[in-house]
Amino acid sequence: MAGQTDTVFGAVLDGIDKGRLLPGDMLDEAAIMAEHGVSRTPVREALIQLEAAGLIRRLPRKGAVLFKPTIEEFLGILEVHARLEGQAAGLAARRLSASGGDDLERAVAACEDHAARQGDGDPDGYYQLNMRFHEVVALGAGNPFLVDMIKTNARKLMAYYRARYRYPGAIAASAREHRYIATLIRAHARGEADAKMTAHVGFDRETVMDLLAALG
Repeated sequence: MAGQTDTVFGAVLDGIDKGRLLPGDMLDEAAIMAEHGVSRTPVREALIQLEAAGLIRRLPRKGAVLFKPTIEEFLGILEVHARLEGQAAGLAARRLSASGGDDLERAVAACEDHAARQGDGDPDGYYQLNMRFHEVVALGAGNPFLVDMIKTNARKLMAYYRARYRYPGAIAASAREHRYIATLIRAHARGEADAKMTAHVGFDRETVMDLLAALG
């Protein structure tokens, strides 16, 4: 039963990560049961776990919906998430291994190459590369608990981060910032890497309102 619960839980996370599930989307228990060939019990257990992680809300007589933040919730989560990402960059500046440095260079180069070849034309493709960059930095911090916290918080805002790259020039700007952050990390500039990553991840209130409006 635990394996079935994990399968359902992982499938919902993958749907969030890949943009198939968006804030406010309903999770149909019957459809999930049919898709994965499981009974109602593991589905409901997975929903309990997702709710505990803050990724869904279960509404009376309506079922489960993907978390859709208010502007106050968005800003609160963003404040925490930006600091977690900044902390990861700062720790990576102290702890990044040689192989981690190679992974970081590949991640940055992939973002730069995509920005140069595609421009603004493939925001979803760029976002997957962006996720890899942030993953490499988080892993470079050498703290698995911090990595888990970053992933959970990121998924609450992931659709909005993805939407950010639909704005003209956002992809090129992101790739430039990735290069700068990577340079600071590899120079062991802990404070500067922390501050730059925090600023890179953050939005101002006006942009938050634009993103909330873009996703309805």
